[in-house]
Amino acid sequence: MRTPPRWRSVLAPAAMAAALAAAALASTGSALADDHAPPHSPYPAKPAQAPAPAHGPQPAYPAKPGHPEKPGQPVHPAKPEYPAKPEQPVHPAKPEHPVKPEQPVKPEHPVKPEQPAKPEYPVKPEQPAHPAKPEYPAKPVKPEYPAKPAHPEKPAYPAKPAHPEKPAYPAKPAKPEQPAKPAYPAKPAKPEYPAKPAYPAKPAKPEYPAKPAYPAKPAKPAKPEYPAKPAYPAKPAKPEYPAKPAYPAKPAKPEYPSKPAYPAKPAKPELPSKPAYPAKPAKPAYPAKPAKPAHPEKPAYPAKPAKPEQPSKPAYPAKPAKPEYPAKPSKPERPSKPAYPAKPSKPEHPSKPAYPSKPAKPEHPSKPAKPDHPSKPAHPSKPDHPEKPAHPDKPSKGEHKGKGGHDGHDE
Repeated sequence: MRTPPRWRSVLAPAAMAAALAAAALASTGSALADDHAPPHSPYPAKPAQAPAPAHGPQPAYPAKPGHPEKPGQPVHPAKPEYPAKPEQPVHPAKPEHPVKPEQPVKPEHPVKPEQPAKPEYPVKPEQPAHPAKPEYPAKPVKPEYPAKPAHPEKPAYPAKPAHPEKPAYPAKPAKPEQPAKPAYPAKPAKPEYPAKPAYPAKPAKPEYPAKPAYPAKPAKPAKPEYPAKPAYPAKPAKPEYPAKPAYPAKPAKPEYPSKPAYPAKPAKPELPSKPAYPAKPAKPAYPAKPAKPAHPEKPAYPAKPAKPEQPSKPAYPAKPAKPEYPAKPSKPERPSKPAYPAKPSKPEHPSKPAYPSKPAKPEHPSKPAKPDHPSKPAHPSKPDHPEKPAHPDKPSKGEHKGKGGHDGHDE
């Protein structure tokens, strides 16, 4: 890498100054230096930078032009002062609940006896018939309202023409009678279940002492009445609009031509009668079932021990008397609301001119009647196809040969 020529003039005196400084330091520091001191770096020192030249005096920046002053906002008119809301009444402090008395200790439950085996379910008794539902009272007859009057400006619609009558369908042939189905065999009667034994009567439940009545709640203070709002000023009357012109009468619709009658369809041939099914063989009778053995009698339940008498509950302590609340202070009267200024009356609008009458439309010419279509001739009946004889060269279904050369099977 070559150094540029302008750096060569700087590096030469710098190398000389570094050599002289190294010789002076070597003469004075050789006596104090140790044997293990590191040698000096063989690289030359960095060149000293020349100070930057001082800048001359710079001209001052021109002054910025001032912003124009904004116009002042218009002053809003003062709003009327509303009266202050009344203070809400303070609810009195609620009395403390009395201390609940201690509940008596419940007696232990007696040991239940062993339950015997459950018998089979008895026959369910017949339920009584439901009473007849009462009839609903008759609804009142709807009054007949008067007919709606016709609109004076809207014309009445013309009457629609009557539709042509449709041709009657031909009578269908009667269906053949189907053979009656055979009756199902009678099912055997179900056996009777044994009667259910009566359970012992349950002991009567002891009467509990009546609970004391709760005290009545104190009445809430009455809500203050709000002041009445001021009445709004009456609005000016709306001007009447001019009457709309009447629409001209529409021309009557022409009558439609009558539709020709449809040709009669040919009668269907009668179906052949269906053959009767062969009678089914009767089912054999079921063998008699053996009688069930009688069930053993149910043992009687042991008598339950008598319940011990429960101790009487202690009386509730008397409640403390309620303190008398101080009377409420009277509310200050509200100041009257200032009246709103009267609004200026609007000027009356000029009346609109009447619309010019439209010219009457000319009557349309009547449409000519269409000619009647000629009746189509009846189609001749097709003859029955004759039965074709079997081809002598082609075998029937039961005489064909399989792929492997074996005889075909009869289908």
